[in-house]
Amino acid sequence: MPLKCVAIDDELPALQLMQKYIGDHPQLQLLQTFTDAVSASEYLKQTTVDLLFVDINMPDITGLDLVRSLSNPPMIIFTTAYKKFAIDGFELDAVDYLLKPISFERFSKAVQKANDYHQYKNKPTEMADEVLMVFSEYQLVKINCSTIEYIESLDDYIRIHSNNSKPVMTLMTLKAVLEKLPVSFKRIHRGYIVNSSKIKSAVNRKLKLESGIELPVSDSYTDVIKEWKQA
Repeated sequence: MPLKCVAIDDELPALQLMQKYIGDHPQLQLLQTFTDAVSASEYLKQTTVDLLFVDINMPDITGLDLVRSLSNPPMIIFTTAYKKFAIDGFELDAVDYLLKPISFERFSKAVQKANDYHQYKNKPTEMADEVLMVFSEYQLVKINCSTIEYIESLDDYIRIHSNNSKPVMTLMTLKAVLEKLPVSFKRIHRGYIVNSSKIKSAVNRKLKLESGIELPVSDSYTDVIKEWKQA
């Protein structure tokens, strides 16, 4: 089923190009276009939309302010001629950021990200458990759960450590990410979650993973060691 989308840009040529791209893409259904954020805001309050293409640098109300004003925003893909706005855009958990002039190839990559994320959010739990999708370094990142070794807490952030890949940092708590993970992931410490399938040995309240990393197990979570030994 195609994603229902809306496009907003105060520059008519840019809006017409976006309209053409959307019309040429089988995964999208265009509901409406707008040249100003005020009219778009009223429409979005009354209409269910899956994806919003919105220019950042608009008069009166910027695209950033428009998204901030929405109580339940859809997925967002920002468009702009100014690279400096990228950080602001991804602080709002934008799926992607398209820098003008936009090619159809780059547009299609952004749409695929949105489609993947939409499917991820709407899959049955047992299917969604296969991957974890998080926002990191101004982009949406998809991580195969089977590759994750452990996750550590860094105040308001977490760092996700996977096999043979660079750790991924994202704004999230251990409690929140644990709710998105398969049952093989266990909290073992106030600072760590471990993928129990990656445990090689357990000695003196320490877990040694297949990679050689050792993680502490606090008093509150010693049952994890017992469960692993009995598995």
